[in-house]
Order: sequence, then structure tokens, then C-alpha cells
Amino acid sequence: MKKEVLTTIISVICSALVAGIVVKAATPKATAAAPSTTYSIDGQEYRTVNLTETDYPDFTYAAENTVDAVVFVKVTVKTAQQYSELPPMFRYFFDIPEEQQGSGSGVIIRPDGYIVTNNHVVQGASKIEVTLNNNKSYEAKVIGTDPVTDVALIKIEAGGLPIVPFGDSDNLRLGEWVLAIGSPLGEELKGTITAGIVSAKGRTMPSNNREFKIESFIQTDAAVNRGNSGGALVNKKGELVGINTAIVSTTGSYAGYSFAVPSNMVKKIVGDLIDFGSVKRAMLGVSMSPVTEKIAGEMKLSNLNGVYINEVTKGGAADKAGLKEGDVLLKVDNTLITAPSDLQAKVNGFHPGDKATLTVVRNGKTLELPVVFQGTVESTGTVTEDGSVAFYGGKISRASDETLARLGLKNGVEIVSAGSGKLAEAGASDGFVILYVNDQAVSTPQEVVEIAKKSRRAVFVEGVSATGKRGYFGFAKEE
Repeated sequence: MKKEVLTTIISVICSALVAGIVVKAATPKATAAAPSTTYSIDGQEYRTVNLTETDYPDFTYAAENTVDAVVFVKVTVKTAQQYSELPPMFRYFFDIPEEQQGSGSGVIIRPDGYIVTNNHVVQGASKIEVTLNNNKSYEAKVIGTDPVTDVALIKIEAGGLPIVPFGDSDNLRLGEWVLAIGSPLGEELKGTITAGIVSAKGRTMPSNNREFKIESFIQTDAAVNRGNSGGALVNKKGELVGINTAIVSTTGSYAGYSFAVPSNMVKKIVGDLIDFGSVKRAMLGVSMSPVTEKIAGEMKLSNLNGVYINEVTKGGAADKAGLKEGDVLLKVDNTLITAPSDLQAKVNGFHPGDKATLTVVRNGKTLELPVVFQGTVESTGTVTEDGSVAFYGGKISRASDETLARLGLKNGVEIVSAGSGKLAEAGASDGFVILYVNDQAVSTPQEVVEIAKKSRRAVFVEGVSATGKRGYFGFAKEE
């Protein structure tokens, strides 16, 4: 009996010792608290943070260091013009509001009030109001937008604001934890934080109707709902790795998938908007498709990496670099290309005039081609360096007296260059003199641009070719 009691006591002591060892091993080594950082504006304190990344392996570090830099964005949009022009008695009868309100989120990226959000959040807004996490509100102005990627930059007049620093979205790994921060379903839930993992990278939106021309989204399963648009996607270090943009759902509510614009793309866009007022986007000048098993077999490729070049734009950057139809583009500098969206995202990170090296496979051989990226044609209505006016991918100017006399005309607008965009696709040619746009006579480039912009569906142009032959062409406008 005594022997059994002694055995039991020894077992308990050993268990306690083992447990003690386990507890000691699981207890993190004490570390000195990080210097507290106080963010304030107008003397009002936001928070004091004294966490370090290594002290808390969960999400507390990232959450507490970023939540106050994510804001609620409320926008006011005037209703359609045809409704506002109705007599008051009819507006009352049909209960049509003169203004509508919407909301989203935004991320402060500079202490002096620069905020990133989505273009679709602020598009058409007559008034933008930003509410910080301390409930203080400011009126914001739009600095610039980029509908192509659904990114917008707005600014409030404030200083000393908390920010979310940019991280490197290219370094995100599949399965990595991320946090989505924003204002789902309205202001009452501003500063809401949800967690998920990186489900996929380089995603295009799974829809037949492409909303954005450049798609290379980060896909996550962090819960995102209406109102999260423009909010932050951050990693465990508290760095901005994406701007939450869209969900895929049959109900309009979160269904398990959300998409964010990568931070590297956002950083380049907002930098351009701040420095130049518009996005300076590089162009490679190719049309492409994924590498299929058939293509890989014919070209004796060991895998399906890269993109197949279907067409090379004459005179474009790729053409001048020596890229040819039928090549497989494998890399841009040291970045491996596995899908068309990868190439879009990589090229979008360059500016016109930047240089890179293209690695391609041609006839079983691997080649390296130096390329100098070209710029996109200025947006319609922009006065270009040579004094002409950009018009749907081409350039127009007032027809010279010599041209008018030669063609026997009194007024007209000459197409200086049809370019390679919508104008050229419609059949326009260099030297064509525009006389009418949508049945309205024109004599200046500004008149051409204004009439075209007011058109809701299509632009119909009539005039005289450089050889004196009457002609016409038309094209549909993008919505």
C-alpha cells in the first residue's frame, strides 16, 4: 500500500514537473514594450499603440495598428438629369429624390490627408464626406480616378493622421492570413475587421461582363460586404497589400469570395495621380491568350507557363523589341508570367519610357529581348504636346487654310493621326476632315469633343477624305 501511494506521489510530481516544463516552453520570452506611438489631430488623441509584431502572433498587432487609418466614405450623387428636370409636382408624385447617397470605405496613406478608395465609390459624387474612426468628419475632394482599375484618390484637409503603410503584394503567398477592414453595411459598422486567407492571386472577375480593363485581383475569403469597397486588405505586419473592391455573389451579400486590387498596382496609380494628375500607363502592344496543352506540345514546352502572343501591334513597344506572333512570353525581367492577368499587372507597374527584358520562347529557343515601354494615347479632349487634341485614340486639329482651300471647304477639323484606338477601328484615316458630328456642323476640335461626349450611345462622323472624297464612319461609345 505504501509502495502504491509512493508511486502515485512520484507520478503526480513528475506530471507537475513535465507540465511546468511545457508551460515554461509555451510562455513567450518577456520583451520590452515598444515605444508608444500616439496619433493625434487638432490635439485629439486617436490611440496609443505599444504592441510589437513579435509580441502577438495573432491579429492584434495588425488590427490595432491599422483600424484607425481606415475611414468611412459617404457620397452624395445627384439623380439623373431627366428626373431633376421634371416639374416639382411630378417629382413629388413619383417620389423621385433629387439626391441619392451611397457609402464605402477608404484608406489613409499619407498623414496629410490622402486617402485611397474605389472609383465606383466616388464616381459621379457631388459631395464626399469622410468620417474618421474617432467620429470626426471632413469634406473630401477628388484628386484623381482610374476607372480602368477602379482606384480613386481623394483628400481631406487634415494633418498628423494615422496611415497604413504599403506592403509588397507580390510577396503574398497562397494561404497567408489577411485582414479586411472597412465599413460593411454603413457607418454604424465602420472599423469592422474580418480575417481570411489569400485564396488566389492574379484573378480575373468570374463574370462574362468585364467591369475593369485591367484585372489581377487578390482573392480572399475574408468577409466583405456592401460598404467594404475601398477598404484595406492588410497582412499580419499591418501593411496594406490590397484595396477591397468587389465580391462575387448571387444575392448581393458576401458568399465566401472577395477581391482586392493589389497594393503594388495601387501604389503606382496613386503616385501618378499625385505627381501628374493622371495615370501614366505603359503599353506593350500585344494581344495574348493562355498557353494550352496543344500549344505547349507543339512548341515542346515543359509546362503551361507564359502567354501565347496572338498579335503584335505594328509600331508598338513589343514590335520594336522584336516580339513576334506565335512567341510564348515567359518572363518580364525576373517575374514569371503564368497567365494574361500576370502580364497585365506587371506591365501596369511600368511608366512610359521604362525599360525591361522580355524572356520568350521561339522555335524551341529561349530569347531575351530588351523593350522600352510606350505610353497610352491621351484621354479624349486632352491637348497633346504638338498642340492637337486627343480624340478616341487619335489626334485632331483645326484644318489649315491650305487644306480647306485644297478641298474647297470653309470650315472643318482634320484628323492629324487616326492612331490605333477606337477612331482607327471605325475606319478613320489620316487627313480626313470632319464636317459633322452627329448631324451637327463643327469647325474646332473642342466642338467635336463636346458633341461626342454628350452622345449617349454612338458617335457618327461625316466629312471629306484627304483625296476629296465624301465619307463617313461611326463607333459605339463605351459605357
